[in-house]
Amino acid sequence: MTIVSFRGHESIDEIIKLFKRKCERSGLFSEIKKRKFFVKPSELRRKKKLTARKKLLKKLRKEQMRIKRYQ
Repeated sequence: MTIVSFRGHESIDEIIKLFKRKCERSGLFSEIKKRKFFVKPSELRRKKKLTARKKLLKKLRKEQMRIKRYQ
């Protein structure tokens, strides 16, 4: 739970900005986006596999570029 304490010298805009920043850092907004719609477990596994594959391919491409540069 995100709590923002109010001090007398701060304006409402500053407090709202601070609240948004704290929520963003805690991951509240991303969690809300994730839970907006139900995603089947099989779809989660498929997405996880795809992202892992993309990450691996990107790493391999970087490695190939590094090898080509030094030849």
